Amino acid sequence: MTGFVKIAIDDYYSDSNWTTIINKYWMLAERVSDPRVQGWFLFDTPLPTLAMVCVYLAFVMVCGPLYMANKKPFQIQNTLVWYNAFQVMLSLYMFYEHLMSGWWGDYSLSCQPVDYSDSDKARRMLHLCWVYYFSKLSEFADTVFFVLRKKKSQITWLHLYHHSLTPFEAWLLVKFIAGGHGTFSNIVNNLVHVIMYSYYMLAAMGPHYQKYLWWKKHLTTLQLIQFFMVLFHSISALVYDCGYPKIIASGLILHSSIFIVLFTNFYIQAYKDKPKNRVAKPVNNNNNEETHLFNGKSEPNGHIKNGDLNGHLKNREQNGYAKNGDLNGYVKNGDANGYTRNGDINGYATHEIHGMNGFLNTNGHLTNGYTNSQVLYDATVKEKVH
Repeated sequence: MTGFVKIAIDDYYSDSNWTTIINKYWMLAERVSDPRVQGWFLFDTPLPTLAMVCVYLAFVMVCGPLYMANKKPFQIQNTLVWYNAFQVMLSLYMFYEHLMSGWWGDYSLSCQPVDYSDSDKARRMLHLCWVYYFSKLSEFADTVFFVLRKKKSQITWLHLYHHSLTPFEAWLLVKFIAGGHGTFSNIVNNLVHVIMYSYYMLAAMGPHYQKYLWWKKHLTTLQLIQFFMVLFHSISALVYDCGYPKIIASGLILHSSIFIVLFTNFYIQAYKDKPKNRVAKPVNNNNNEETHLFNGKSEPNGHIKNGDLNGHLKNREQNGYAKNGDLNGYVKNGDANGYTRNGDINGYATHEIHGMNGFLNTNGHLTNGYTNSQVLYDATVKEKVH
């Protein structure tokens, strides 16, 4: 290592141009690279990977937002469902292959060297690492979909850092260390991605599946646990000497430490307790367009025009108490449970019982009255309110 540093210092003060120096170091790197991947697609040099990452960043940070500036968000619900389903299946496949290529009993958790032989298992692991590299390129679509749907808030610095860095890590994995101790982070990442993309798939399937998404906070916790596992596992490669490159183990320690800090900050910002407002704001639990009552017309968020907060009618007090009415929202001079006085059971009006003290339309709505925060101005109104 000292000799390598001396060469670097001599080159810095030499008269050679940067192209000559880069070529020299690339030739040194080729000597220690895995000879089994020579000639593989995209693995002769890292330049194609660098170019793809640059194009990705240019689109999601500049070109994409400019293109979408005057356009409506794309409605790509089906595309999102199928994309996330594909990522779930791909992650399951890679998780299984990691187990079969060494981690199911053959690999040591304390320290595991890379197998550069041509054995079936070594070749299987090499091919798996190659697939893992392309899976990281496919994840660029995560951010592209955010841009097309105009979800700017989702494109955080953490998100861009993660998606820009992982293709280079996967490239180095295939080129130099396809297997061994470092693939522990891959198998843990595959398992987390099975769960994560399952969550995204359910979220893309519409509001009917929102009740199954209560575990978002736990998903972030699981991602944090992943990086702690990689951190401690990488430290063990420094403690025990099995021939695995310590510089790679040190890089994994730095990488996992950075992600622990970033994800912890994200966790605190996303899930910290927020002060509760005195008056609760209305909640629209449907992401799609809904038809709500506003004098027989549509009104956003289901609020009645000129109404009080939480859908209460104008001139009503908070919590649904009727102005000048009885407690608990019962209508003044009305029967128990809000049934209309002189009306039939469950609020249905009859002309035979007790006469007609105020007309009631069918479905128990009081003419010129209020039922369930819906307004009816005419006793002859018979349209169904959604």
